[in-house]
Amino acid sequence: MATAQHTSEHVDVLIIGAGVSGIGSAYHLKEQHPGRSFAVLERNPGHGGTWWTHRYPGARSDSDLFTYGYRFKPWRGTAIATADEIRKYLTDVIEENQLAPYIRYQHQMTAASWSTQEQQWTVTVRLLDSGAEKTITTRFLWLCQGYYDHEKPFTPHWPGLENFQGRIVHPQLWPQDLDYHGKRVVVIGSGATAATLIPAMAPDAGHVTMLQRTPTFFLSRPRSHPLEAPLRELDLPDEWVHEILRRAHISQSTKFAHMGKEDPEALRKRLLDDIRARLPDGFDVDKHFNPAYRPWQQRIAVVPDGDMFDAINSGKASVVTDGIENFDARGIVLTSGERLDADIVVSATGFNLKLFDDVPFTVDGERVDFSQRVPYRGVMINGLPNMAYVMGYFRFGWTLRVELVSDWVCRMLAHLDQTGKRSVTATLRPQDADMALQPWCDASNFNPGYITRSQHLMHRSGDREPWTHLHDYDQDRDTLPQVSLHEDVLVYR
Repeated sequence: MATAQHTSEHVDVLIIGAGVSGIGSAYHLKEQHPGRSFAVLERNPGHGGTWWTHRYPGARSDSDLFTYGYRFKPWRGTAIATADEIRKYLTDVIEENQLAPYIRYQHQMTAASWSTQEQQWTVTVRLLDSGAEKTITTRFLWLCQGYYDHEKPFTPHWPGLENFQGRIVHPQLWPQDLDYHGKRVVVIGSGATAATLIPAMAPDAGHVTMLQRTPTFFLSRPRSHPLEAPLRELDLPDEWVHEILRRAHISQSTKFAHMGKEDPEALRKRLLDDIRARLPDGFDVDKHFNPAYRPWQQRIAVVPDGDMFDAINSGKASVVTDGIENFDARGIVLTSGERLDADIVVSATGFNLKLFDDVPFTVDGERVDFSQRVPYRGVMINGLPNMAYVMGYFRFGWTLRVELVSDWVCRMLAHLDQTGKRSVTATLRPQDADMALQPWCDASNFNPGYITRSQHLMHRSGDREPWTHLHDYDQDRDTLPQVSLHEDVLVYR
């Protein structure tokens, strides 16, 4: 049956996504441009993005909350927080700043079209609770939906999977009725999700085995920064404590990022020495925890207070490094000929990327092929007027970039007002005509599976400034706030 369609409203700014990026962007827009109309569209029934969809046992942050949280909202808990704590934090931000009236839940953007003549975007929206459609026009489109495909996680094809008589689940689609008490559980994968699941499930499961094809780097980190307790004892304002700890975590992350580039073998030794100290004598650390790639060429999985290693020491968890030959009725036959019997298999094998929710974009009727586009300083895409996007950091707290981009967008909106211009487009210069298009992410810099599998789906990167992106925070925090809005690549109308 055809759905009703009607044009419902116009807003100055339309934000897509009510996760960490969208909520932070909405706050800054409301604070820096209080007279400007805006709306936030969220496809889920509630806010939080990743933290709305990820509800597997032990779900938590992999970054400290002093940098993953916002600069304007002091974090009062431990540095590593649970998903429930993060959702509560985001709820408080919405309530304290009266953002709720701006958020439209179960509103899914399905198409976006820019008209130069009208100088605005027309966004088609599906209302998921009713199936109806409507359109929203906006002067400025701000994409904050991240890069996860929340509906289709990545699960490899394993021979014989259909023969397995147990239950197989993916953390991204965790069934809330799953009973794993006393069960034999095999977690396939060894990234941040596996590092979270294993210590959370181990106390109640019969046994949990982490099955990995290749190792991952792990970093045991205290749930609280060493400075936190003495700072709390001084009875300082929460804002002071938050800012000091935020800077301390940024400093720590910067040192690790630089060490990963400049002296990776020293960082490798540091990580492995810590793991050896946490596991029994004779444990084969090199086999199970020493990857072939250098530290920070993929994310380093955080283990709060070494909880995963505690689970291994207790005998409730173990690690197997081997390939999967096939599944059978009772479990998994390994490449080595060994087998793992299982009642439950958890496919913690990562996720798929989805650029801007795979929504079709057009500019003056021409379909946009993002695979042939490049980013302008990681905030706009060349040739798309009045559109900004948020892509966080791999090695630093995601939200640090949310706030840098928010400041840039708010500065640009003020500049448009002051100059009387209606649109801005990042435009390739004549000297950029022969610019080589590089992959979205340089594999020598960062190469996890979800990146290498999805390069063809993403926009590209240029070989010169300002057409590059994926810088680290220690670069962006000095350059992005100082970028001139009169750069020759920015074309105003």
